[in-house]
Amino acid sequence: MTEVARNARQASRFLDSLVSESTNNIDAGVPLQMPGNKGATGRLFLQTQFINNELPANMAIGKADNAILGVVMFLHNQQPKRSVILVSKDINMRIKARALGLDAQDYFNDKVLEDTDLLYTGVLALPQDFWDKHGKDMKSGPQGEHTFYNIQGPLCRDMLLNQFVYQENGSNPFYAVVTEQNDNTAMLRTLTDYTHTKNAIWGITARNREQSFVLNLLMNPEIDFVTLLGQAGTGKTLLTLAAGLVQMLEHKLYSEIIMTRVTVPVGEDIGFLPGTEEEKMSP
Repeated sequence: MTEVARNARQASRFLDSLVSESTNNIDAGVPLQMPGNKGATGRLFLQTQFINNELPANMAIGKADNAILGVVMFLHNQQPKRSVILVSKDINMRIKARALGLDAQDYFNDKVLEDTDLLYTGVLALPQDFWDKHGKDMKSGPQGEHTFYNIQGPLCRDMLLNQFVYQENGSNPFYAVVTEQNDNTAMLRTLTDYTHTKNAIWGITARNREQSFVLNLLMNPEIDFVTLLGQAGTGKTLLTLAAGLVQMLEHKLYSEIIMTRVTVPVGEDIGFLPGTEEEKMSP
């Protein structure tokens, strides 16, 4: 009754409908557009002949993974002009295939959002000639502990409020945030360097450029809502809690911190249980 078993049964139904509706010789391949999949232009080939195992002698013949690799090796030798690629979610199987000189790829279609280029990064790298094109009639001056730059030029149209801009050239990098933007003009303000120990937040310093950007966002009380995206272990929760504790306990900006986490069930979920609200809430 598991989801895996249901998917396996559905896959078998797809294969059965493909093979049963095909009038061609199965050895010639079954057209994939048979069940109404007009977008599929390829053919499905079934292993209909005995394949001599051409794998190294120290690889166990009885293992299903090795049997599949044997088929891939056979097709690779049988079709020298075609690109024969093993597609598998099994990372160890892909490693074994590459060790045997076979092409292997992961299955990408089930990724939630693989193309991260579509996401807004919040960061803009300035080209090397940025100041040459945007430094004319520039106004700059101190703004509290920071320095502001009022610039104009073609790149200003692409800038967004609270977006970070940077230019790393040698030992004197430039890091700033966009505080104003209007057509081809923009206001840039330099950042607090949270990689330095003097600016440590609750004893924590930023380890890289991105973490310093994050702390500049989290420590700005004028920004009400911040979203962070990154891989596990990049410090999203740690930096957020440190900034919250400093602003609540030291700066006295807030009276409390509310932290919530998504509950991830271990194993299968129990699903729906009958009962009234009173019965559910009484425990």
